[in-house]
Amino acid sequence: MAELGSALRELVDAAVRTEVPAADLAAAAATARELAAALRVGGRGLLDVAAVDDPVAGERWYSPVYGPGSPVAPPLLVDSEGGGRVTARVTVPKALEGPPGLAHGGTIATVLDHVLARALRSAGRGGLTATLTVTYRRPVRLGVEHVLHAEVAATEGRRSTARARITTAEDPDTVLAEGEGLFVALRPEAAAATFAGVDHAPEAWTARP
Repeated sequence: MAELGSALRELVDAAVRTEVPAADLAAAAATARELAAALRVGGRGLLDVAAVDDPVAGERWYSPVYGPGSPVAPPLLVDSEGGGRVTARVTVPKALEGPPGLAHGGTIATVLDHVLARALRSAGRGGLTATLTVTYRRPVRLGVEHVLHAEVAATEGRRSTARARITTAEDPDTVLAEGEGLFVALRPEAAAATFAGVDHAPEAWTARP
């Protein structure tokens, strides 16, 4: 799955950069549809969790943020420091471009949201994003390795607040963007309704007993 994900990311990168003639584009599209048809033979339903996934442990192979099997993930590499702190590294590809040469603002918000949630997980907390505030200070450039730091700031009942920042690996003192998120752990009955039809337990997003 990781090998396929890597190959598909190469394909996506090639597709968003190509300037080949229209005839070559048509041939590539036909080949891509043939490959899609072959993969759908063993497909799963929209609510089915992949056999290799473990949502409670944070293993999501097709996550659009970090999944090694995902064709659209940057991917983001996260290292948990424990105690509510994580560090992550990411290099934004051409496929996630906003203004020319720069990461899309939504991509920046997405990776910030993810590391904030992972900081909660490292503290033994769960929850869904209730609010996310992003402050964009400087451009996040394509093809440059960036580092994200996130930590839990406060917890009260089912609510947790976490903060994160993005810098470049070469200049860790210059903050490019910051995020602050409020996460709320679901009550068991709310979790059951939210994840109705999903074939894995939703403990990762619920309040701890």
